[in-house]
Amino acid sequence: MFPSIPLVPFAEVSEQMDTWGMLGIPFQFFISYDGTQAWAGSKQEAQKLGIHIQIRQKPSGSGQSVHFAKSPIPLETYRHKFEYVQRELKKGNSFLVNLTAETPIQVNVPLQIIFDQAHAAYKMKCAEEFIVFSPECFIQIKDHKIYSYPMKGTSSVRSNPSTDTLMADQKEQAEHATIVDLIRNDLSRVAFPIQVDSYKYTEQVKTNEGDLWQMSSQISGLLLPELKGKIGSILSELLPAGSITGAPKASTMQIIAEAEQYDRGFYTGIMGEFDGQNLDSGVMIRFIERKSGQLIFKSGGGITVFSELEKEYNELIQKVYLPF
Repeated sequence: MFPSIPLVPFAEVSEQMDTWGMLGIPFQFFISYDGTQAWAGSKQEAQKLGIHIQIRQKPSGSGQSVHFAKSPIPLETYRHKFEYVQRELKKGNSFLVNLTAETPIQVNVPLQIIFDQAHAAYKMKCAEEFIVFSPECFIQIKDHKIYSYPMKGTSSVRSNPSTDTLMADQKEQAEHATIVDLIRNDLSRVAFPIQVDSYKYTEQVKTNEGDLWQMSSQISGLLLPELKGKIGSILSELLPAGSITGAPKASTMQIIAEAEQYDRGFYTGIMGEFDGQNLDSGVMIRFIERKSGQLIFKSGGGITVFSELEKEYNELIQKVYLPF
């Protein structure tokens, strides 16, 4: 995909990540949605290749004015995708499908300016190919415990000054409950016992078009002794992220491929950093990619049998934003 970056399938770097993890050697990494492309190496190697990963750092930009415009897909185009997903849900082939789409955007500044000014827990810039400014953690590993913070449920702060509407929405509650159950089951593959530490808390996410409420939960577990330090093996058991696929994963991913009809690439993949002791990683959402000279913003949301076409379409557009 990127001639200057030596990408390989994730399966080929997983063993190396295990070795580094067990030896306490720091490294950074990023992995595509389908696991067919990945890179891992030192922070210094990353920077030489034009890969910049920042985790929980304050923005470094100077507040330069940015003009931002978007050209969403037509409602009728989205309708065909949505109705296909609904048919599959009603057949029982999935309980939740994360449906995404591409939105062409126009900005008046280089990607570097957006990257520098973005407020986000997980940020990445890959040469001039794509940038990520994600609010969503994938997993953290601290002191032999693993943590995940599934994020499902979104509403506009402007339209809903309190979180009451979001917390009472039947569709959003079903979506969140499904993902919490999926992530809890995923973590049980690498840890025991598993517990939900905090269920359905809300955070406010800053955007250039008004802030959003996001609903999350915290799940944790004690890593199995045989997986101590084996970062690659742990990720292999957990990928792809449940929050950006759905449940059950295998059949839902088939539905996604048929409905979306485009290559997600690194969008909804995973990026992260191991500091020699602990791991922190994020889901690569809030994603801008350069394709044939055009900037494309990839976004989406969870679809259940309770979903309404226009509401989901508006959420897709609402999530096309700059985080400042």
